[in-house]
Amino acid sequence: MPEPVDEQSELTEPSEAGAETLPGRAHRRRADRIQTSAQIIVAVAVVLAICYAAKPVLIVLLASVLLAFMLAPIVDGLQRIRVPRSLGAVVALLLLFGVLYGMSYFFYNRAVAFAHELPKYTERIREEVGKLEEQSHILPETNGVPSEKTEKLPARQRTPEWIPAWTSALTHGAGAIWEIVLTVSFVPFLVYFMLTWQEHARAATVMLFRLEHRNAAYVTLGRISAMIRSFLVGNVLMGIFLSGVSTLAFGVLHLPYFYFIGFISGFVSLIPYLGPIVAVLPPLAAGVGQLHGGGVLVILITVFGLHFFALNVFYPKLIGKRLQLNPLVVTMSLLIWGWIWGAAGLVLAVPITAALKIIFDHVESLRPYGAWLGE
Repeated sequence: MPEPVDEQSELTEPSEAGAETLPGRAHRRRADRIQTSAQIIVAVAVVLAICYAAKPVLIVLLASVLLAFMLAPIVDGLQRIRVPRSLGAVVALLLLFGVLYGMSYFFYNRAVAFAHELPKYTERIREEVGKLEEQSHILPETNGVPSEKTEKLPARQRTPEWIPAWTSALTHGAGAIWEIVLTVSFVPFLVYFMLTWQEHARAATVMLFRLEHRNAAYVTLGRISAMIRSFLVGNVLMGIFLSGVSTLAFGVLHLPYFYFIGFISGFVSLIPYLGPIVAVLPPLAAGVGQLHGGGVLVILITVFGLHFFALNVFYPKLIGKRLQLNPLVVTMSLLIWGWIWGAAGLVLAVPITAALKIIFDHVESLRPYGAWLGE
């Protein structure tokens, strides 16, 4: 005979089982979120490790991308007048090499002349240091007792001379220099093929995604391209403006080689945050022994004032609309990429971070990260 069925137990057991699954589901969701966060952290760590290990290759690739974006308008303009794209890319590269050669020839001669005058500036610096030592009564000591021989020497002879071991430096650095030259030699070929295969590369990249995501991928690539062009054009215009005003100010102060120093100071000032600190050093070094308090103050006001004006007026209008990064993210990106790639990382940090933000903004699951990077 069949066993009697307890109707009350049948009614209560499913509901109790369902009630027991709710905490389990919440626990499972929490575990999934933790696992996803852990995977993201591991993925970021792996990417940064790859960037650190493959530093020369990635820097060359990104530098080639920037050069290709700089030369793309020339190639596009030549293509409009029925010039083949391959020939237009060659013409653009030849123009680039011509400009670089002209600039290097001009500034090399000025740099050589400046190097010949460098001992005079070194002598002035030693004299100024000697005056400060005499005024503050700072004398070299040996075991706490001033040395009579060093007291009798003039201040300029107390300064130790540093004689570099050129033979040892060349021997140890020859391999590294050869690797750098070999890696950089790929840049013209990379730029050429990036220019000639631009449309194919973009279309092929879009085809890597599923059909429903291809439109978003196409728009994302377009916005990244527009951002990079805006970044390059804006920095070139700001560099020209800063160099022109700096050269004019240094010329009024009668600094030696003011046109050379003004150009370097203007473009170095484009480096975010660290730029003005580095940009103020060349004019101050050239003005040692020649400038007094007023001249030094003019140099400081010129460099820091121009940087502040460019950062708050030019930068938002020319580049800020494309980047839309908050200052905290910019500072963190400079710190991270500067640590990974050095000076090249400081130059590439902003466009890399801006490209990541554009990607995050167009991927639904990553939009919160894009919002965190934004203003």
